[in-house]
Amino acid sequence: MALGPDPSPYTDLLRPPLRAAALNRALVRPGELWSGIEVVPALASTNTELAARARAGAADGTVLVTEHQTAGRGRLDRTFHTPPRAALTFSVLVRPHVPAGRFGWLPLLMGVAAVHAVRRVAGIEAGLKWPNDVLVGERKLAGILSEAAFTGDGPAVVIGMGLNVGQNRDELPVPTATSLVLEGAAHTDRDPLLRAVLRNFAERYRTWQDGDGDAEATGLAAEYRACCTTLGRAVRVHLPGDRRADGTADDVDADGRLAVRSPSGERTALSAGDVVHVRPADPATR
Repeated sequence: MALGPDPSPYTDLLRPPLRAAALNRALVRPGELWSGIEVVPALASTNTELAARARAGAADGTVLVTEHQTAGRGRLDRTFHTPPRAALTFSVLVRPHVPAGRFGWLPLLMGVAAVHAVRRVAGIEAGLKWPNDVLVGERKLAGILSEAAFTGDGPAVVIGMGLNVGQNRDELPVPTATSLVLEGAAHTDRDPLLRAVLRNFAERYRTWQDGDGDAEATGLAAEYRACCTTLGRAVRVHLPGDRRADGTADDVDADGRLAVRSPSGERTALSAGDVVHVRPADPATR
């Protein structure tokens, strides 16, 4: 694994480094989910690296964080990079003991954890665009990507997040993105924000796993719906092959699929893997 040199050898008081020792003291405890938190100076993709470690037998609850992600991966093979120490870019490894068909709830669970962390720590009223983009208004604050890695130790899932914290407008990958600094957040210290995300995730993950991954019975589905700003809106869903579905985002079902009701009343359930984009139907907000 080539981690590369520290991309920020100078002292930058506005973008201090994460404190790995303090993160481990706060989060790694016997009987808890997180088994170790590693912070590296630079990495192409935390998801790619942690998935490789999972296949090599990395422990349940491993967290890998990079200060500077140079080739991050998003949905549909999109790539992005983050300036040094400007964002939270990390991946977590879990080995859930639930039916594999329910693993799709894990990135949604991470989205719920991130929304609550941003609201509490940064004082920003974030929400979720289905399936798991964290938004402030119509601007994207964070993206989440998960992937399964089936190993000799059983199935593993890696969930990665890139959350924009200190970027200015010129440092963002697209005009529709935002950061906590640009939104006027009350606090932009990345350490308490990361601790809050990981604690929120661990709490919900434990309940979800104890409930055999049943999102309805454990309350995860209801909590997700309460955070999801897509619901109740007129949307245009772009599908592979230049197809599309227009209608109202009616519900997120027990399997995490988005239910869209057409103007004629027909209801279609769409999984995240079948969708290219979900956009507001109003052309002025696309």
